[in-house]
Amino acid sequence: MAIQNSTNGQPKAKLDASKLVVKLAEQLKPLPVPETMTFGQTQTDHMLIVNYDPEHGWGTPEIKPYAPLVLDPMSSCFQYCPNVFEGMKAYLGPDGEPRLFRPQKNMERLARSAERVALPPFDGDALLVLIKRLVEIEKRWIPNKPGYSLYLRPTMIGTRPALGVAASDAACLYVVVTPTGPYFKSKARGISLLAVSESVRAWPGGTGGHKLGLNYAPGFAPQREAAKKGYEQILWLFGDRITEVGAMNVFAIVKRADGALDAFTPPLDGTILPGVTRSSVLSLLDAHTKGKSLLPGVPASQKIYTHEIPITMSEIKVWSDEGKLLEIFGVGTAVAVAPVGRIGYQGWDEEVVLPQHDGGLGPVGKGLFDHLMDIQSGKVDFEGWSVPVV
Repeated sequence: MAIQNSTNGQPKAKLDASKLVVKLAEQLKPLPVPETMTFGQTQTDHMLIVNYDPEHGWGTPEIKPYAPLVLDPMSSCFQYCPNVFEGMKAYLGPDGEPRLFRPQKNMERLARSAERVALPPFDGDALLVLIKRLVEIEKRWIPNKPGYSLYLRPTMIGTRPALGVAASDAACLYVVVTPTGPYFKSKARGISLLAVSESVRAWPGGTGGHKLGLNYAPGFAPQREAAKKGYEQILWLFGDRITEVGAMNVFAIVKRADGALDAFTPPLDGTILPGVTRSSVLSLLDAHTKGKSLLPGVPASQKIYTHEIPITMSEIKVWSDEGKLLEIFGVGTAVAVAPVGRIGYQGWDEEVVLPQHDGGLGPVGKGLFDHLMDIQSGKVDFEGWSVPVV
């Protein structure tokens, strides 16, 4: 990458983790009872923040007490939405120390998202060093309970203080964290989906393959309508093709005549977010079939073949009618693996109802969930995915 220069010809400062300034809160907040927490509604004691200006580049990173941001009313983030973010988690390992799950993947995706909306570039390795320091400071907030973690939200917004349709040459990069437990309070019967084709989540050539704030707001109204009809999430369609489940990637498990299983997920065609959990699930399914790392509760002899190909609602209906459709689940950082119980679709006489399993997840989904939890917490080593903070 070429070195950017300021207007006076001097190189602009890169994001430098060695310049970090830490100011700790004088009084720490009481920790909540884990079972009472709602996702994303608990603010911890501290946050990380660093600003970029077009003249000097990246400023001094700070970890300081959690506080509101101060932004110019004309900031680009309010007018033109150059807002990108990531979702990642920290887990307590067997030694009581925090760990991150494949964090470099998040740094790479954040950089791609920032580039897509022409925000200033940053050093992902430096940002990861800063994030690790923040997690180290906030580790008391990680609930020491299975299925609980510390959710991290790295965010970058354009702060150019002027109107005019142009890329933001100023930015604010910050990270907030929040303790979290299960995203869906009860998954005993799986989540209910309303398949929607009249509202499109992403369009070819658009921004569906990047984690941008502007991708999410258009889904709020359709989600509200789905809730009125008794459904918890939307199954987003593009024509007849399935794309995503709510804000999750989707997998369908289909039985072959010979007893093997096919695991289908839509391809990364630019409309699908390249989820870190999605990538991990594909790797774990392949590892099980090759005998390299077995899914708990799934026989070693069970072959599961992965396919990144388009899936249609028509196929879902046929597989269901023929008794071949065993499981559908969504995957993502917030949920890990979330079972689907039923799907409603305009024009169908009746819903597709998935086979019911104890706890909601079928054997493959449950095996993936348990294996992911063991890897994320450092109980099981797989490909170095679980990264110690210290």
